[in-house]
Amino acid sequence: MVGFAPPSKPVTLAPFKSAVSDQIGTTSPNYIYSGDTSSSEDLPFGGSLSFGVDADLFLTLPTAIWVTPVDVLGGDLALTGTFVAGHADLDAALTLAIPGIGEGTAALSDDRWAIGDPVLGALVGWHTGNLHYLVSASANLPIGDYEAGRLSNISLNRWAGDITGAATWLNPQIGIELSGVAGVTFNGENNETDYETGTELHVEAAAVYHFSPAFSAGVNVYHYQQLSGDSGRGAVLGDFKGRVTALGPTVSANFHLGPVPVATTLRYFHEFNVRNRLEGDVGWLTISIPLWVPDPES
Repeated sequence: MVGFAPPSKPVTLAPFKSAVSDQIGTTSPNYIYSGDTSSSEDLPFGGSLSFGVDADLFLTLPTAIWVTPVDVLGGDLALTGTFVAGHADLDAALTLAIPGIGEGTAALSDDRWAIGDPVLGALVGWHTGNLHYLVSASANLPIGDYEAGRLSNISLNRWAGDITGAATWLNPQIGIELSGVAGVTFNGENNETDYETGTELHVEAAAVYHFSPAFSAGVNVYHYQQLSGDSGRGAVLGDFKGRVTALGPTVSANFHLGPVPVATTLRYFHEFNVRNRLEGDVGWLTISIPLWVPDPES
């Protein structure tokens, strides 16, 4: 079994850099992935067994954010809800070659649009001068469109919980912004396949320079690694612990549509240091818009 590294959905600190109590907003991350993997093994009786997988994936994850008026240990409580939908296109081929006999190839291909699992979350954000930080908890609800045996499922079809901490230091006088995110994901079992993915660590960091209030650019990196192996009757390849690191540029632009402020971020990652995962390229386009901000004079 060859897997994707889970999309490293960035934890946004934007609602808390200038937090407004009772603000309602939406952020729309769009995830594009293209990757592949291949392997070949020599057989003890001669010949070889090789396989290859190519995958293209698009996900849109519109997320509603409500910064509530509730104070939690001096921080702002926010509630989030994420809808997931997308398209997956996968091709897999297995080739067996035996000297003196020949070779045979079996190929599978699958693509479709589907609805994924929604994600509900809560987070608390604090501010201390130029430092903004938060802790968050979220849950993946396994109610998306899932079909056992298909290659192109968008739904994980399992319960999953994530605990994450994130911080941003932004000095507007010198235009430097440093951010970091670290979290752990705990996975339940996919009851359709009797497969339980191990506990996963995800770490992300970025260094950005603000050329003006409207434009910034920098570099970002993430690392994903399984802390425990896969298990269950469906884990026929053993623990199959995955790992991937990625690095690339990021640019952001802020502007107004009439009176409405809009924040956009484009991020690119190239993957390397990969084990038991596809290796490829990742793109994130995120658009954030406040839907409603209360009148401070009301």
